[in-house]
Amino acid sequence: MNFISKTSYLYIVNLFSTISLAYRSIKQNGIKTVITCCIIAVGIMSLVGILTAIDGLKTYLTKDFSAMGANTFKLRNASLGVRLDDDDEKQKIYRKINVREAKAFKQKFNPVRPVSIQVICSPMATMKFKNEKSNPNIRIVGSDENYLLTEGFSILEGRNFTKKEILSGPSVVILGNEVATKLYKEPERSVGNFTLIDGKRYLVIGVCVGKGTSMITNDNFAIIPFENGRLHFQIGDASYLLSVIANNAEELPQIISDAKGILRVVRGLSPREENDFDILKSDSISEMLVEKTQYVTLGGFIIGIITLFGAAIGFMNIMLVSVTERTREIGTMKAIGANNKSILTQFLMEAILICQIGGAFGILLGITIGNLVSKMIGGAFIIPWNWIIVGVLFCLFVGLVSGIYPAFKASRQDPIEALRYE
Repeated sequence: MNFISKTSYLYIVNLFSTISLAYRSIKQNGIKTVITCCIIAVGIMSLVGILTAIDGLKTYLTKDFSAMGANTFKLRNASLGVRLDDDDEKQKIYRKINVREAKAFKQKFNPVRPVSIQVICSPMATMKFKNEKSNPNIRIVGSDENYLLTEGFSILEGRNFTKKEILSGPSVVILGNEVATKLYKEPERSVGNFTLIDGKRYLVIGVCVGKGTSMITNDNFAIIPFENGRLHFQIGDASYLLSVIANNAEELPQIISDAKGILRVVRGLSPREENDFDILKSDSISEMLVEKTQYVTLGGFIIGIITLFGAAIGFMNIMLVSVTERTREIGTMKAIGANNKSILTQFLMEAILICQIGGAFGILLGITIGNLVSKMIGGAFIIPWNWIIVGVLFCLFVGLVSGIYPAFKASRQDPIEALRYE
């Protein structure tokens, strides 16, 4: 036991002595050390930076789709479903959800939970107020009194549709915050004024609180009663969308099951027929997209490894040059008693230390650049601990691989020839 303890103690002392000697040698070659550290830092920065940015993209996708509402789901024609697979088979065309079916579903299900009927009247409408005119990119949605509730909007000024307005379809409109700001400068001033939608006159009865712009949400829209949309826009054969909100996420599976059953009855499906409609949830979409980003992560990882491989080659070249320049030093060390193993260990330790120092700077730069990209796309600030660990391990690997041959070459120097070296 005492022998093991003494051996361990001597090993630790020798290790720290070697590290100390390697550190002093690195300090004596300051400029070369800085250049070498920069080479490694660039390689690690590319690896950590790319992967940090991709992780930021994942957080953005998750956050952005959660804006649809964790307790909300939509029922839509299956032909319009989100397809992220690689199936090249021709997509089956399903019968659209028409206005009769949408109304029947709402009548049957609305006592259980609020339902909104939605239809896109125009994806690229132009709106005008006096001399102010919008670009032809405003989304006109035909819906009902439950639209604001199921989509998570609230009224900033004015009021919501009444049930009478939904049934009779008068020319009234609720504006998104961005549209109201564009046309009226101050959104609150829009209520009570008239606006033109593709030349048709509408009374503004409300304006929504702004949500901001993201991948799936923006405030560049206007809502009109869907009966009015059927009257003034060419949406006779459009497919309607049904949006349902639950009290909480726990009851969502049961609500979805009930909704499926009612819509199957409304659409006249037999027990043997498959559903010809899709259930659209925010978490399911985000999960599919995040799953697809795994390929992007793999691509980023490969690019980072290739960059790091190039840095490793450059680092090995500098180490070989360093061995040549320090030939007399190696000869002196051997003349005073250093053996091949101690020379190899010292040079290898120098390579590892340089890689770890350069890697530390590379990790800091990678986290900074990756998070800047993440912030630009709307993602959160993250500290990618997993990629930091990967970076440290790769630095150790690069130090060993790139330093082993130069260290071996240094240890095999003939002391007499090394002392004669000019």
